[in-house]
Amino acid sequence: MIETPRLILRAWRDSDFPPFAEQNADPVTMRFLPKLLSRDESDAYVRRLQAHLHDHGFCKWAVEAPGVAPFIGAVGLMRVPFEAGFTPAVEVAWRLHRRYWGQGYATEAARAAIADGFLRVGLTEIVAFTALSNLASMRVMERLGMQRSFEFDHPRLAEGNPLRRHILYRLRNAASGGRG
Repeated sequence: MIETPRLILRAWRDSDFPPFAEQNADPVTMRFLPKLLSRDESDAYVRRLQAHLHDHGFCKWAVEAPGVAPFIGAVGLMRVPFEAGFTPAVEVAWRLHRRYWGQGYATEAARAAIADGFLRVGLTEIVAFTALSNLASMRVMERLGMQRSFEFDHPRLAEGNPLRRHILYRLRNAASGGRG
């Protein structure tokens, strides 16, 4: 569990599955991701996050905002699951329910996940990436102190897909001496 002044990043609970599925079926929330997820696909995604936590000691955590909501979305670290010019790598990513956008939650939670990755896990670099059209996520990456690196075609998106072109951001922690 990771705590910030307003948030708790924690292991997933059964009660998180329905609101996460609702969020993953929302066209506005998912507009920069490849597709909407069915309930079964959303539940399978959470099970992969839980397995990642078991295997690596970190994941995209369930996020709660005490006094506001028991679940607002997912934020954390994951090993990048595809091959690209910058892999192997660990990414920081966020997916919040749109009711909680614009309140600084993504930045606050991602900053805490990055600190955990550098301090506890011992990572030397963390990346983030998004479709070129996702300006809001790029602003979060910049607020996190990440440096714009290069554009690439996402290998899991087909030619002609308007989301295929992505931008990579990087954040190094040379002082950690850990693994990347």
